Amino acid sequence: MPHAGKVHAIDYLQSPADHPPRPVCVAFGDEPFLKRQVLVRLREAVLGGGEADYSLSAFEGPTAALDDVLEELATVAMFGGGKRLVVVEDADEFVSRYRGQLEDYVARPKPTGVLLLLVASWPANTKLYKAVAASGLSIECAAPPAARLAKWLTAWAKQAHGASLEAAAADLLLEMVGPEMGLLDQELAKLAVTVQPGQKISAALVGQVVGSWRAKTVWVMLDAVLDGNVSQALTELDRLLLVGEAPIAILGAVSASLRRLAGATRLILDGEAAGRRVALRDALQQAGVNAYYLQKVERQLRRIGRHRGDQLYGWLLEADLDLKGDSTLPPRTVLERLFVRLAARA
Repeated sequence: MPHAGKVHAIDYLQSPADHPPRPVCVAFGDEPFLKRQVLVRLREAVLGGGEADYSLSAFEGPTAALDDVLEELATVAMFGGGKRLVVVEDADEFVSRYRGQLEDYVARPKPTGVLLLLVASWPANTKLYKAVAASGLSIECAAPPAARLAKWLTAWAKQAHGASLEAAAADLLLEMVGPEMGLLDQELAKLAVTVQPGQKISAALVGQVVGSWRAKTVWVMLDAVLDGNVSQALTELDRLLLVGEAPIAILGAVSASLRRLAGATRLILDGEAAGRRVALRDALQQAGVNAYYLQKVERQLRRIGRHRGDQLYGWLLEADLDLKGDSTLPPRTVLERLFVRLAARA
């Protein structure tokens, strides 16, 4: 049997059978999509299907009492010979409140049930973490880095939706939607029913089909900024703020594209400093600009110019720090200032 311990949710979901449920399981991290998928797979592994769902109990962490949780774990499954699955959601406060008792339980768990704790934070320097790592199953549900996320998209398209996704299409999908895995999964589902059997999902199809209203609005807003159309950009910004989009999320959505422009500028300037010429298109490709958008982005970077392109990293850092409390300016004003800087002609 595979050893207990820590595994990333992506690896767990690719092969749940390699990581069978343990008496105590923990899903930790800040990616809700991964937590939902982990819960589904663990429920299937522990309870199976049909009437076994009657053997599932769920508690809200802030109000849950440990005695009630332990009573559920000690109760024999209602149907069949399977175990009970007891889930404590939003369990950070629950863990803090009953840490000592939970350490005791991990050492002597009930054979009749599986306890699943869903937490945001799971510090590795605690006795409880080490106890679960030794005899339980800890599943990390943090969003992976962009490079791994693109590979995950290709694998998840086939595993969950039975579709083949080209590498360029995965890169473009990630660039359009951002790193939120739940939204990426929704877009994959739409793409999967769009293609014919045996047809691959291409970058061109992603460009035609994909994008929630918010994702498309961000793209329209950024294009307007880089084309010098401040009025349209601020109109799109208004729409995003009115539906509750967080300013820091808006900055994050545009930052990935702007960092590619900054990276291309640095490549050109570093090349010139070393006595060699780097073509603009080559620099954009090296900076990670998708081939589908090369012509448009090349035009936009020429409009910005090398001097302001070289300042992009600093402007993005300044805006990020200001939105996180370094400035007394309203968040909207921080974004407007960035847009005006970007929209001015070189």
